[in-house]
Amino acid sequence: PLSVSRRSSTLKVRVRRRRRSVDKEKMSEKKGRKEEVVTREYTINLHRRLHSCTFKKKAPKAIKEIRKFAEKAMGTKDVRVDVKLNKQIWSRGIRGPPRRIRVRVARKRNDDEDAKEEFFSLVTVAEIPAEGLSGLGTKVIEEED
Repeated sequence: PLSVSRRSSTLKVRVRRRRRSVDKEKMSEKKGRKEEVVTREYTINLHRRLHSCTFKKKAPKAIKEIRKFAEKAMGTKDVRVDVKLNKQIWSRGIRGPPRRIRVRVARKRNDDEDAKEEFFSLVTVAEIPAEGLSGLGTKVIEEED
């Protein structure tokens, strides 16, 4: 549905969108998928996420973007960044974080009894093949426990 209003010489057109009804069954299916322990490898394009960011904020922002990425990918609020990953981001200083980085994100069960969430995500550095990062997609890692 459209609504048109005329003000002086400008014409305003507003489009109203209807809310979609969401099936509760579909929501529960989607929720159930996130309730397992899993490990995946991703390539994160930090260059795209840090474009137009102030020089002196690039490395801290890179860490925040990695946290945000892991939170979205794994569906957990508790994201822990490995020390080696932090060192690699900061290796070229505050102004020069890597353009792309290969990370391994693992969703693990929280053993702490008074934890707010059942799962947490651990983000570590993944090995980069000699050919480089091009052509690498998301890869699911089978646990060796």
